Amino acid sequence: MKARVLCIGDIVGRPGRHILSQVLPAYVRDNNIDCVIANAENAAGGSGLTPQIYEKLLRYGVNLVTLGDHAYRKRDIVSTLETADNIVRPANLSPEAAGKDFAIYQTANGVRVAVITLIGRIFMKPADCPYARIDALLSKIQNQNLADVIFVEMHAEATSEKVAMGYYLDGKVACVFGTHTHIVTADETLRTKGTAYITDIGMTGAHESVLGRKTEKVIKAFRTQMPFPFEIATEDQRVSGIVVTVNSNTHLAESIERVQLTCSETDSQGYDSDDGRPDRPSII
Repeated sequence: MKARVLCIGDIVGRPGRHILSQVLPAYVRDNNIDCVIANAENAAGGSGLTPQIYEKLLRYGVNLVTLGDHAYRKRDIVSTLETADNIVRPANLSPEAAGKDFAIYQTANGVRVAVITLIGRIFMKPADCPYARIDALLSKIQNQNLADVIFVEMHAEATSEKVAMGYYLDGKVACVFGTHTHIVTADETLRTKGTAYITDIGMTGAHESVLGRKTEKVIKAFRTQMPFPFEIATEDQRVSGIVVTVNSNTHLAESIERVQLTCSETDSQGYDSDDGRPDRPSII
């Protein structure tokens, strides 16, 4: 049995949520998408996730939600992390950290898709060994026959960490995709043993920006070396990601394709379809 999985790059603020709400339902329907995985660690004001926004993403058509180094930026998401079965924080955080190591979604055609997020250790906050953690989780999922295909998100700053993990997991999982840097890479490939790989799937939000923030304040911060509130940008909204076709019999991938979705009727105000309030600036 085959399944088509759409992986969506870091959703940044209300503009990211807005464009997602506008294009995702039709894209899923028209392209026979069976499962949608989305990184939402920047969905609330550009940093963190709230329970209300988590619910919105599910209404838009997201099936599995992943988080990264900003997983706990909004403290009220902790209860959701502890109770919901379709959202994950990085698996190689402390075993005492709130949230689940992996999540599973069963598609309409019966294929069970698991997602695991790992966080990098170069230029990032301290974390446990991602290799030891993924080995333990793969053993658990496979020994208990919990999923048919496994997607691993490598949320890391250094491209070397992402590339290395892609090679390490070749033939062990269906897909390894990178997030965090917000810049889509053009190195999507099928590794020799059947794992789909890409270093970064990019950002969902305003692309006339510096990683989703208005350019003027970011440039001013770089030039002066002083902190400034980085306002969420609103222009040129896009959804960035990949579509991976997987085979539940081989547990591996058959194809990987970069996608970037836009909407000609999307306004430039950066609003949700059901929320007209602008995002507050954040300092990162």
